Amino acid sequence: MSAVYAWLSRHPRLVDGVLALVLGLIGTGSAFGTARHWLIPLTLLLVIPVVFRRKNPAAAFAVAVTAGAVQVLVNAGLTGSDLAIVVLLYTLAAYRPRRVSTAGLAVCLAGSAVAIVRWATPANLGIMEWIFVGSIMFAGPALIAWVLGDSMRYRRAYLIALEDRAARLEAERDAQAQVAAAAERARIARELHDVIAHNVSVMVVQADGAGYALQAEPERARQALAAISRTGRQALSEMRRLLGVLRAGDERAELAPVPGLDQLRELLDQARAAGMSVSLTLEGPARPLDEGAELAAYRAVQESLTNTRKHGGLAVAAAVTLRYEEDGLLVQVTDDGPGAAAAAGDGVGHGLAGMRERIAMYGGTMRAGPMDGGGYQVSARLPFAGPADPARPGDPARPGDPARPEPHRYDDETCPELTGRALRQGDAA
Repeated sequence: MSAVYAWLSRHPRLVDGVLALVLGLIGTGSAFGTARHWLIPLTLLLVIPVVFRRKNPAAAFAVAVTAGAVQVLVNAGLTGSDLAIVVLLYTLAAYRPRRVSTAGLAVCLAGSAVAIVRWATPANLGIMEWIFVGSIMFAGPALIAWVLGDSMRYRRAYLIALEDRAARLEAERDAQAQVAAAAERARIARELHDVIAHNVSVMVVQADGAGYALQAEPERARQALAAISRTGRQALSEMRRLLGVLRAGDERAELAPVPGLDQLRELLDQARAAGMSVSLTLEGPARPLDEGAELAAYRAVQESLTNTRKHGGLAVAAAVTLRYEEDGLLVQVTDDGPGAAAAAGDGVGHGLAGMRERIAMYGGTMRAGPMDGGGYQVSARLPFAGPADPARPGDPARPGDPARPEPHRYDDETCPELTGRALRQGDAA
């Protein structure tokens, strides 16, 4: 049944033609039955506009009403073809604004009143009874047709508004999806840059060292190759974690844990194994950060060491400082290399830009540039997610609380066991 309705919806002219043919046959049958062949032209003027009622409802209605007026003036009587006026009034109300359709309704009601007066034969009925019957026969169908047509127009306008709204929502959804995809691509690009730039630079340095020591110091060459293997495995592990977000369906990737400050010592050990002199200083009582903020701090140190190694070589010494303050964590990476050259060389890359975007994503700020006395410094500040825990030592004392000790300072070279415990457990004391 739905297929038949769909086919008819695609061929509206055919449907209207069949309807006009049926009304024409009814009207011509009445003309031939009463031997009034001169009614055939009026019948055709009434039914032919039905074929074109959807294309031009106002003109079709005007032609049919004119034929009906002539029919009333010549006192031709009521025929079955007069239903065409009711059909055309419905079409006028369904396809044209209400101000046009109400004018058509007024014309039909006025014509009905004239027809009642013109064709009134109160021989068997009283004048009031005839007016009542005539009103039902003429004015009633016109009112019903107009109400149905106006309801159809309102429903059609409502459906069009819903379709427009759905189209706008779909366009907005597509735009939001594109923005989200672009943001995700940028995030993945930053992660890939951090992972590849750091690990590959370490592997290149180790490979160069192994090549020089292969003949003279085979043991050092073996250690360098082992370091290359470890670095490559770490890079592959982080790559699996990044590429896992691109997997579709219910597949589960073997993902590595997200790097954080508890893995910072491993990062520094990796840089030392490549031949760089790196120190770590932890100041103040450690406080936990969000996982994303910890990753941002880790990547800031990683990218800074990568830039130091890239622009200054292994002869440059770097110092990493983590300073836990009242309102946030300050991460500083300072080296004694060619700061101006590093700034110029990295200006065309994506490392500092990606680092700045990552820090800003978690409400932090970052500054990077050469220092006056030589060297280069990267300084990033990340705010804590919430207020300080009042039970933690080192927080500002409240009235009535006992005095708390001053924040301690640990150095990675002088107290490595304390620094490692602080970074692993998030507590400096």
